[in-house]
Amino acid sequence: MKDKLEELNNDRKPSASTSVHQMDIDESELNDPFQALMEKAGNHGRYQTLYNYVFVAGLAFAGAMTYMNIILALNIPDHWCTVPGREQTQFTIEQWRDLTLPKEPDNRGKATHSHCEMYDMNFTQINDWSSWNISQRTNQTTVCQNGWSYDTTWFDSTIPMDENWICAKDLFVTNVFVVGRVTEVVGSFIFGQMGDSLGRSFVYYISVVFCSVGRLASILCTGSYTWFLIMSGLVGLTVNSLFQSPQIIGMEISREEDRSRIAFFQSVGWSVGTTLMPMMFWWLRHWDSFMWLTSLPTAMVLIFSKYVIESPRWLISKRRFREAIVQFNKIAKINGRTFDVTEKELTEIYSKDSHEVTFGIASLFSGWRLARNTIIMGFSWCVVAVSYFTLVLFASRMAGNPFLNFLYQSVVEIPAYIMGRYLGDTLGRRFTNSVSFLIAFVTCIPIVMYATDERFEMLMIYLATFIKFLNALTFFTVNLQCLEIYPTCMRQTGLALGTILANAIGVLAPYLVYLGTTVDICAPYYILGTLFLLGGIGVLFLPETLHKKLPDTIEEATNFGRHDKFFSLPKAPLAQDKKLPSEPELTKLNQPAFAP
Repeated sequence: MKDKLEELNNDRKPSASTSVHQMDIDESELNDPFQALMEKAGNHGRYQTLYNYVFVAGLAFAGAMTYMNIILALNIPDHWCTVPGREQTQFTIEQWRDLTLPKEPDNRGKATHSHCEMYDMNFTQINDWSSWNISQRTNQTTVCQNGWSYDTTWFDSTIPMDENWICAKDLFVTNVFVVGRVTEVVGSFIFGQMGDSLGRSFVYYISVVFCSVGRLASILCTGSYTWFLIMSGLVGLTVNSLFQSPQIIGMEISREEDRSRIAFFQSVGWSVGTTLMPMMFWWLRHWDSFMWLTSLPTAMVLIFSKYVIESPRWLISKRRFREAIVQFNKIAKINGRTFDVTEKELTEIYSKDSHEVTFGIASLFSGWRLARNTIIMGFSWCVVAVSYFTLVLFASRMAGNPFLNFLYQSVVEIPAYIMGRYLGDTLGRRFTNSVSFLIAFVTCIPIVMYATDERFEMLMIYLATFIKFLNALTFFTVNLQCLEIYPTCMRQTGLALGTILANAIGVLAPYLVYLGTTVDICAPYYILGTLFLLGGIGVLFLPETLHKKLPDTIEEATNFGRHDKFFSLPKAPLAQDKKLPSEPELTKLNQPAFAP
């Protein structure tokens, strides 16, 4: 037992080469006793592979469809007032619309047929069309008296088509998205802190159940707008923790060099889900069958519940050593290893670490450096969220095939995550984030200049898709940074705060889209361009997290990056510093001459 404790405790001390190689880095940023314990159970084995495929990538795939399917189901196709009488004539539908509908300027200033008004005249009373001319038509208009006709080129049915959520009810769809953002704020506040106080796995189960029940029940509630809002809000309450909880557990039980890989797994799972989703709707053409097909997979993840674990790192931070041993043994069994550390030994290893009292979100502002990091991370989340939802919602309202528009926005995410992972692991998270934000700012300039000109329609689609590529790249690195900057005892709370701020500001996204589709198509890009510029400057003041251990305490997070130089790229520790020391090395390093 003494030898085992010595082995694990000595792993907390830096080697001589580490002291020379990284003298400007805090010891707490390099030494991680938990990794020595995880190596005994296996931190890169079959269990990690299973967990990453099922609960990180698989749940991201299913959850993305459950979360995003409502955007396509709420699509509003081109529509106009139904005016009886055409069946008595030889007019085409376009000729009849020219005759019976007034024109009004669209968001580009071009005159188009009104969606909500018709000429106040009974065209069925005209018996002799050969002698009738347009000068006999009244110029007075009225709201649609006989319902609406919809363009069914792409959809046989959507929720607004079935329920007529248009014209006087045109904000019904926008308000659904706003309610979703508001409940995400509330849910992130509640379940983010619950993840750090009651456990990651507890929040995971609640999230899966709430998201599944909320979305499936909303399919049955479209006849009642109030109940539809309630069920949509139920999804928003837990949708962020649905993704956060398994990703945090995955990172906390894996090697340092696997952290970006785990974030990549989740990001790709999300993108594959959002890429296949529009293809399913294009095939089915009916919103209700589409919603059932894309909502059920999230509930089916519960089949794999026997493989769900609680994070042993979190349990140790709460000094629940006996439960941590159970989780270590569960991991070790699947990895084909034997975890022989007892509760008493684990207690002695962490005997110098006292139980840290935290005060929820307030603890993230307990020191200047941590508060600064929290504010910058929060603003970065705001920029990413507002731009993401604005671009996605805008894509479904753009001209052309709505499914392909949505598909383009999703497909570009996968190469963005590949590039984000490569650049983040090479240049670091900080510079990757900043460069991506600034390039997005520059891309907004030609969109603002030429968006009103229909000749550049395709160019605008390509530029908007490129911004979506940059947005995905930034999301990948922001998410990774957020997981790496906050301490174990506050990791899910920190991530939750980011999503709280993001969704609080994200409430504006549906209104930006409404502004862009009904008033001025350039308006959203003025706002997004400004946010990208501020975000690109702000993230440069975050500490670099590449090649550093996850902080476990508030004190470690407060000192994180204290010695970083502003103009510097991260350097990997020497190879011999990254492996678990052997017995001879431990004996040697335990001598006074090699003490830190």
